[in-house]
Amino acid sequence: MDLRQLEYFVAVAEEQNFTRAAERVHISQSGVSAQIRQLERELGAELFDRSARTATLTVAGKAALEHARAALAAAGAVGQAVGEVADLIRGRLTVGMVIGCTITPLFDALSVFHRAHPGVEISLLEDNSDRLVEGVRSSALDLALVGTATATPDGLEALTIISERLVVAVPAGHVLAKQRQVALRDVVAHPIVCMPPGTGLRTVFDRACAAQGLRPAIALQASAADAIADLAARGLGVAILSASMAASHHGRLTYRTIDDVETPARLALIWKSTHGPAVRELLVHSRRAFASTAPPAGRPSH
Repeated sequence: MDLRQLEYFVAVAEEQNFTRAAERVHISQSGVSAQIRQLERELGAELFDRSARTATLTVAGKAALEHARAALAAAGAVGQAVGEVADLIRGRLTVGMVIGCTITPLFDALSVFHRAHPGVEISLLEDNSDRLVEGVRSSALDLALVGTATATPDGLEALTIISERLVVAVPAGHVLAKQRQVALRDVVAHPIVCMPPGTGLRTVFDRACAAQGLRPAIALQASAADAIADLAARGLGVAILSASMAASHHGRLTYRTIDDVETPARLALIWKSTHGPAVRELLVHSRRAFASTAPPAGRPSH
């Protein structure tokens, strides 16, 4: 058993597909398959069920996965420790970002980090916030920019970038635009246009409705704030957004803070407390980038 075999095993487990795993580790599919077969022979158990179109872990595979990840992380830590002593950072950094989010300070931080540490390979992946949080927890991601309903997701550390109240956004002639104060009950009397489940803003909205025993009629869902605003502007429902999302559509929409939803929607950088030097260095650049941009250039999407 060697680290290369463990790397291929983890890649297939995460991709659930031998072809995608081969592309990820930059060798042929037959090479990945051969190494996995050799690993299975050494362990005396099959790690994947190959009977379906996707490669799913067997019971033995599930038992091996976290240990394989830990072994790869430990091996990487050896190189990182030596690199720190030599004032060098090497390796791979995988960063997650919510779908449709254009937060330029994060891009600025990645750019400065890349120039300072060209030996680090940077990957940027988009997904919804719930999956990004789980990716950080499982160490599949080193750091992620997510929308969240809590200040710090359980078991992780966080740097809050934006914290804003929920608003309802409607065309100028809408009945809610004529009210100076708007409650959640007023909002859910109309069809709702909002983000899908798994996003931080939607979680805040759903929890607020559940707390009051309200059952909103979700008419349409979209992952980008601009799309939600466009749908609301065309009269297809009332939009649930954060204040900065709605403010950028001021010419087309009127928005009101939902008075009785006090829990804010947050945009935050999250990471594990057991992070390595590359994450530590990127966090330094991220803090500087976001601190120098007030309000942040861009707006949260999830």
